[in-house]
Amino acid sequence: MDELLNGLRAAAEPTRLRILALCAHGELTVSELTQILGQSQPRVSRHLKLLGEAGLLDRFREGTWAFFRLASAGAPAELARVLVDRIPDDDETVARDLLRLAGVKATRAEAASAYFRANAATWDRVRSLYVDEREVEQALLALLPEREVRDLLDVGTGTGRIVELLGRRGVRAVGVDSSRDMLGVARANLERAGLPNCQVRFADAYQLPMPAASFDAVTIHQVLHYLDDPGEAIAEAARVLRPGGRLVVVDFAPHELDHLRAEHAHRRLGFSDTEMAQWLRRAGLEPAQSLLLPGDPLTVVLWPARRPRQDAAATVPAAPAANRGLPH
Repeated sequence: MDELLNGLRAAAEPTRLRILALCAHGELTVSELTQILGQSQPRVSRHLKLLGEAGLLDRFREGTWAFFRLASAGAPAELARVLVDRIPDDDETVARDLLRLAGVKATRAEAASAYFRANAATWDRVRSLYVDEREVEQALLALLPEREVRDLLDVGTGTGRIVELLGRRGVRAVGVDSSRDMLGVARANLERAGLPNCQVRFADAYQLPMPAASFDAVTIHQVLHYLDDPGEAIAEAARVLRPGGRLVVVDFAPHELDHLRAEHAHRRLGFSDTEMAQWLRRAGLEPAQSLLLPGDPLTVVLWPARRPRQDAAATVPAAPAANRGLPH
């Protein structure tokens, strides 16, 4: 009862209802909400604090920025959704807010597109060395049965493509990355795709800000070759898998294209099945048969693994204290 009353008291103010309506359409920063609402930042921040304390909004920090969205779990989240749904469609104030929101999203999308255009040539040069990405995606989807995956984490999400791919199945998907520029691209892509069940977060691959045993599946797509310690990243991914959950690593087989180190910041020139199996087993996972997709000259490999159903998530080693970053 107290939780419900707290939520009702927090929402019972015109500006706070407007904020709930806006945050139901995506993630917004304090400055973006200030721009849309036409109010001072301290005042907007105060409203956000009250809504967050009542559990009606989720808050996620990303460096010096904080993003807000409608709460996604618990009784307050259900209340927030009911309140937003009850706001009349023809309310003039909310209609104006949504027009300004469209302008904010357009600005955000243009910034993401500019970053993508500036880096597209580099990505395209690497992609030309291996099999078509659509073939990789089809193979990845085949390893993640729809009936078994409800919650997915994509580590090193980049443009958010894997999150979008699984999100179109209705999966609740979260992508994490340590590049704020890439997160901007991913947010714009997910907004364009209209996937409210998907979100992205700033995070380090070695220290994921998620509790143990919280996902049915984790993907690490073309990320490990950038990392100093791939085995630790795999162990951290295993930590957040539920018993019976699936991990799929996608990366390159061993190769000799040494120029990828200097030109594209690759720290590892591919991985062998033996090396990958050792990391997976050390993380408490059961490796399955790897899948090779030969290209010219690079071969992409998908390494699937599973957490034993009888395994207790608490036995997975905790994340290391060091923060090594997740470069792109």
